[in-house]
Formats: sequence, structure tokens, C-alpha cells
Amino acid sequence: MSNILIIKHGSLGDIAQASGAIQDIFENHSNDKIFLLTTKPYFELFKKNPHIHEVILDKRLSRMNIFYLYSLMKELKKHNFTKVFDLQNSSRTSFYKNILFPKATSEIWSSSITTLPDDKNKEEFDKISVLERFDHQLKTSNLKTNNTLKPDFNWACSNIDEILKKYNLQKYILLFPFCSPHLTLKKWPYYDELTDLILKKFNEEYKIITVPGPNEIDDAKNLKAIPILDNDKALNISQLTAFIKKSSFVIANDTGPAHIAAHVGAKGLTLFGKHTTAYKVSIERENFKPIQVEDLNKLSAERVFERLLDTIS
Repeated sequence: MSNILIIKHGSLGDIAQASGAIQDIFENHSNDKIFLLTTKPYFELFKKNPHIHEVILDKRLSRMNIFYLYSLMKELKKHNFTKVFDLQNSSRTSFYKNILFPKATSEIWSSSITTLPDDKNKEEFDKISVLERFDHQLKTSNLKTNNTLKPDFNWACSNIDEILKKYNLQKYILLFPFCSPHLTLKKWPYYDELTDLILKKFNEEYKIITVPGPNEIDDAKNLKAIPILDNDKALNISQLTAFIKKSSFVIANDTGPAHIAAHVGAKGLTLFGKHTTAYKVSIERENFKPIQVEDLNKLSAERVFERLLDTIS
């Protein structure tokens, strides 16, 4: 038995996307022990993943923090990893490679750099979709990739029966009108107008809800959708995933919950402006579709509502 390391720090959408690649690594190394290096927000979550044997915490402190860096490298080295799959592909993980395996090729350290196709430079390679990049990376390591292009994030769900009962939720449409403060280009401004259209059409058939993150609770109180909390606190990732899975329909900006919806088989729409494309982030699935426009401010609530009517039944 060998020890295999996977590196995946975040973000939430990236975690959902990487689920298929992690499953393929596990299935191709069925006689080995799979470790995963991740950050605090996802440490407990990854302990639930059936394709990981042990999770290692990376606090991601400054690279100038010599004491922490020494401690982390000591922890990693003691496992004598025979193969590392860098699914984060960041400057930080490249820095780790230079310490742990400075001369390693793709046979030891699999990353987008070490597996870069001969006919593409890094800039060209990064233009293809994220799942296709993962697929290439694993195939270069001679892995069979049955799941990489179709991630399944259902393993992350937890039981939410008590919360559903508290809010008397049976059929509900779930809205995610939030985004990171520094990524306002991703934010569609007409969720309240859309809520009015849904309620006018369906009346009491669906409840309209939202599941805010810890920093979104105050903003959620100003929406027409019902904010769902657990004892006045934001739901954890597993609860959030279960709410998405059980929803009748999801409408979201291009954020982590949209990627979860795509990879748990939820039915819904995600709204894209010019910040990126649905293809590049691999979000379009059989039940989950994008609306791509140049300017989200010019995407009307009526147009989104029409798409909802076309697909909710």
C-alpha cells in the first residue's frame, strides 16, 4: 500500500467540481491510502467524503512563517507520499512542490504545469474548461477517468428534516442572489422582481427561499425570499447542499451554490455576465442550465422567469 496525496484548498465551487476527479483517483488507487490537504472551511466536510481516508489541515499561513511552513512540510513528509495530485494548481501549491519534490515530473507530482500538453502554453491550456483540465491531468497519469467530467457532490448532503419541518417546506424554489463583495459583476439585481412573478404565477404552490452565508444574513432579511437559518446561524455546507438537492428549482449567480446545484443533479438556472463563460467553469449539466449575457443589469426578470417556466415542470 502506498500513500497518495490530493491537494484541494477551495473555493466552494471548486470543491464540488473536484469531486469527480477525487473519486477517480480513489478508484484507480484502490489498494492505496488517499490523503487530502485542504483548508479550514472544508476540513470537516472532506471527512465525509467516502473517497478520502485522511484529511490534513493546511492553515495557509504566510510563506514567510518559517515555523508553520516547517511544521506542515514535516507533516507531509512523514507520510512518504509516492504520488501527489495537485488539483489546486496555485502558486502556493507550486511552492510546496519546490520544497517537497523540487525535481519531480508528472510521474510524482501531477499538476497543470507538469502535465501541460506539448501543443499548448499555460495561458492557452487555462482557456479550456476546468473539468477538461482535470481530465487531461489525470489521464496523463494513466488514470481511467469515469467520473472527472461528471462530478457527484451528493456525498456532502446531511439530514435537514428538522429545518424543513421548522419552516414548513415541501416544494420550494431556492434563490442565491449573493456574491463576494469584490465580484459584483456576478450579481444579478432583479431577484425581488423575479420573486413577484413566481408568486403571481404559482401562488402557494412553491415557497421562495434563500440560504444565506454567514456574511449574507443581514442582506437576506431585505429580500422577499424567506431566509433559512439554523438556530439563527447560517447553514453549514452539508446542510446547504441538502437544501439545494431537495429544491424544486434553483436560480443563482455564478457562485459556489450554483456549482453545488450543478453537481447534485438539481434543476435550475445560473446567470452569467461577461466575467467568464459557463463553458470555462464547467457548470452546464442535464438539469442545470446557464443564461449568458453581456450585461446582467440588462437581463430582465421576465426573461429569467420564462426560462424557469420552460424547465420547472
